[in-house]
Amino acid sequence: MEEEIQIEDGLTLIRFQNDSSESFFAQHEIGAGLIQFHFGLKGNAFFLSSQDHCTLELKEEKSLILCNLQHQSLLKVELSPNSWVISVIVSINKFHSLFSVQADYISILSPDKKKKKYNAEGTICPSMAVVLSQLFHYSLHPSLKNLYYKGKGYELLSLYFNKMEDPNAVQCPFLIDEDNVLKIKKAREILIANMAEPPGLQQLADEIGLNMKKLKIGFKQIYGDTVYGFLFDYKMDFALKLLDSGSYNVNEVGLKIGYSTGSHFIAGFKKKFSTTPKRYLMSINTNHKNSIAFIN
Repeated sequence: MEEEIQIEDGLTLIRFQNDSSESFFAQHEIGAGLIQFHFGLKGNAFFLSSQDHCTLELKEEKSLILCNLQHQSLLKVELSPNSWVISVIVSINKFHSLFSVQADYISILSPDKKKKKYNAEGTICPSMAVVLSQLFHYSLHPSLKNLYYKGKGYELLSLYFNKMEDPNAVQCPFLIDEDNVLKIKKAREILIANMAEPPGLQQLADEIGLNMKKLKIGFKQIYGDTVYGFLFDYKMDFALKLLDSGSYNVNEVGLKIGYSTGSHFIAGFKKKFSTTPKRYLMSINTNHKNSIAFIN
């Protein structure tokens, strides 16, 4: 399924959803002066530009910017089975107006890139993943749909360019040491691998070879949150994906992410998403039925 929403002049959002067992193909005329942001929420997609005669892969939890400001092109999209992608197409004039006060902050607006082709791959952070998921799962009156997409589209772009969530941002003198940065990233990997039974702070600090103070400061600087604040968000986002898969019930999801009692999981989920897992599952089922009706 492909749904294109013209949010306003110079800003279009396209939702690609392929829940079938076969690849889905689509194509779009991309005019000159447009910047493309593609976000892979699930599965894989391939983007072929007729102008460049090259294919770029968009993997799950990755983002892709395509920018060729001087030429029109035909963008061809291939969505692998069970893949979801959100694309935001923005005119350079609209985009520049969003950042005109701090244009030097956005690298693709620099004068040397305005005359060139520009492609860049990035990683989707947890907060972006939530917004992307919300764009696939929502229950609103049709009259509010455009407003909802507009708000989420801008939220997505703001999170994308948020320096505080850039894993490569180095704002603390302590983080100038590349070895320390690698250790903090190792701590994140350990947390994710053991999210159901995470180590204590001291154990984690010992395991990566830093003292606890440096672990706390470094983690906050790189990932914009405390160690366990990050872990909580990650676990809830992971729970969302498990629920999306339709393969697990609420209790099973809670156990998989480390909650021994269902009530604690439900409380955490509601704190994060302002709804219960059961209500979320009900909204998924409702939207799935609506999608089938839309296709038919």
